[in-house]
Amino acid sequence: MASRRHPISGAGAAAAALALIALPALAQLGPPRAPAPAASAAVPPREALLDRVVAVVNDEAITKLEVDEQRRAVLVQMREVKMTPPAPDVLERQVLERMITERAMMQFARETGIRVDDTTIERAIARIAQENKLTPDQFRAALQRENIGYAKYRDDVRRELVVQRLREREADARVNVTDAEVDQFLQTAAARGAGDTEYQLAHVLVGVPEQASPDQLEQRRRRADEALAQVRSGADFAQVAASMSDAPDALQGGSLGWRTAARLPSVFAEVVRGMKPGEVSGVLRSPAGFHIVKLVDQRDRNAPVVVDQARVRHILIRVNESVSEAEGKARIDRIKDRLDTGAKFEDMARINSEDPSSARGGELGWVSPGDTVPEFERAFASLSIGEVSQPVRSPFGWHLIRVEERRTQDVTKDRQRDQARLAIRQRKADELFQEFVRQTRDRAYVEYKLDER
Repeated sequence: MASRRHPISGAGAAAAALALIALPALAQLGPPRAPAPAASAAVPPREALLDRVVAVVNDEAITKLEVDEQRRAVLVQMREVKMTPPAPDVLERQVLERMITERAMMQFARETGIRVDDTTIERAIARIAQENKLTPDQFRAALQRENIGYAKYRDDVRRELVVQRLREREADARVNVTDAEVDQFLQTAAARGAGDTEYQLAHVLVGVPEQASPDQLEQRRRRADEALAQVRSGADFAQVAASMSDAPDALQGGSLGWRTAARLPSVFAEVVRGMKPGEVSGVLRSPAGFHIVKLVDQRDRNAPVVVDQARVRHILIRVNESVSEAEGKARIDRIKDRLDTGAKFEDMARINSEDPSSARGGELGWVSPGDTVPEFERAFASLSIGEVSQPVRSPFGWHLIRVEERRTQDVTKDRQRDQARLAIRQRKADELFQEFVRQTRDRAYVEYKLDER
């Protein structure tokens, strides 16, 4: 397996990837945010006739109405978190830049063969509804109450799934974490007394294009110095980020959320360890540009971990572009019939399972709470030892599951290594994907028409 969580998870990394281009993680899509009022309620009807192109990304246009719709949605979100929006022209530029980056990413995905079918989208929306304790009909009604069209919501989910697949292909699949790196991380953390310290961060990024001229570098450095001066003179950090940061998370106040030391961008790591909550760094330089970092808070997660574990086997039939939902269900049903008539689970797993664990007869080893996606965990939690589950659908496909043993185990050391490995992997993938996003944006031909009248 590529990672301990491979056969049944991966959502955490996706969330981080989406945040890099200011798209929320799938789990964060619900409950639905209040959208902007409908265009007819927000602007005089005659303005609908004044739509115009404000930017062209390669051969695809972005219109003023599209920017206005997105800007209104952002304003609603900022009001929800009681964040003061930047000046209207600054906000419009921030929104436009985010849309340009998104268009460039979607175009690259199409050109390189990434597709998300309708069944996958509907299943993702069903999971979102379930997480919000709503039936599909109730979820649609909730969207309607918030003036969110279902077709637009599906398009938003499709884009997020495309970005998730881009992240998996361009970053996650290329990251390797060695045992030596895990050992070094744990030794360094122990030597510094850091334990499992997590840091809540916000940042400002003043981006620098590739092959920038000395004049461009100096101009961008002065902008970073100006942002730092505003913060140190008492301006709200989130407001400065919203007004001056080039990062896609600027309109979220530059928030990076909670991260362990290993997940910090390399340029932040040493500086943050020496800071106290509330402090702001000086101007930092990285290949992406100039950064200012604020340590919002920190916390220590050191504590013994004792959990109920299950030793689990499974058979996985994947559902993807080449295997339809009906085909996958039919195959798993045939395998279940064979098991019910006496076939050995291990043999059927070796022959049929499309997970790397098939070589071990479907053996996943000892699984702890939280190691698997919810659908998988709920299924094996209710099984008796030796019992085979009914077919179980997860984001990866159809499973049959058998529990071999159960135990209560102190997994403190194992969990520390798992968390260290995951943190290192996520940090590497974050940096790799952020660089991929930047390069994709830089390669795109962008023609601005915002100032044209």
